Amino acid sequence: MRAQDLTSEPLPTQDPVVTVIGESLVDIIVDPRTAGPAEAHPGGSPMNVAVGSARLGLATSLVTHYAHDPNGLLIGRHLHSNGVSVIRGGSAPTSTATATLGPDGAAAYTFDISWDLNGASLAALAAVQTSAHVHTGSIASVLPPGDQATLTLLDAAKEAATTSYDPNCRPAISPDVAAARSQAELFVASSDIVKASDEDLTWLYPYRTPEESLAAWLELGPSLVALTRGAAGPVILTHQGRVEMAAESIAVADTVGAGDSFMAALIAGLAQLQALGAAGRPKLRTLTSADVHALAGYANRAAAITCSRPGANPPHAAELGHLSPTALVKGA
Repeated sequence: MRAQDLTSEPLPTQDPVVTVIGESLVDIIVDPRTAGPAEAHPGGSPMNVAVGSARLGLATSLVTHYAHDPNGLLIGRHLHSNGVSVIRGGSAPTSTATATLGPDGAAAYTFDISWDLNGASLAALAAVQTSAHVHTGSIASVLPPGDQATLTLLDAAKEAATTSYDPNCRPAISPDVAAARSQAELFVASSDIVKASDEDLTWLYPYRTPEESLAAWLELGPSLVALTRGAAGPVILTHQGRVEMAAESIAVADTVGAGDSFMAALIAGLAQLQALGAAGRPKLRTLTSADVHALAGYANRAAAITCSRPGANPPHAAELGHLSPTALVKGA
């Protein structure tokens, strides 16, 4: 029987395929382009990844924090409706992030957030040790006191699970770039898969290009590193080579949650390639060019679907379809 403590929601009756560790919060979307009122949506990068993973057919648990307050109830309903099992710690009020949209739909954030897993350590440890894959990142990897618990859980998962990390840097939360850089490199070194945006890497390493930083991260230990570049499309590096792909042409509603949908689709695509978990790690380390092209296209399409509609609203499996590892990009 799994260890569980009083602050945790009931765990699923079967071990999850994916466990995500990180913040849940309410995104308050302010769009100056319209005359409408601000809208409240459940959010937080790790929570978005968990919902995206579940929508793509993976049994998913989320180790997180939110309170029994109106914002927390909104989050709880959202997770339940998407089939995400919750392990919940901490005691602070539910966190919020206000996203103000620019003319191009890109979001600038301000935060009222805390991150603490106190009271959920036993259930969280049981979840990561019985998962095929564990993902974390964003505020959960930099904000005390929960950041060290997050890294400990990621390390505890590695014997049985593959692991992934997305820094999703928030300078408003962690303004000390040297400290954020050091912390990011700890998580990169503990991860099999890493995804970052060009904005993340430009902030962390202003003295080199984002792709140079991505390549340096690959040398820290991951098998696959991915760079998202907005309208320029993604780049994926492995020890076997490099794949670049143009972004899909769409009408952008906003970019909220697009990177998280890309991350969830990377995980789901690798699951289809049987490249998750300890048994899948050799496959992950030796992905073919066709595999990586298919993976990039799958994640790229997930991000595009999310950008085509308001808020962090990742695609379902029926919308995205299946990965096609034998379909190489034309001209590749």
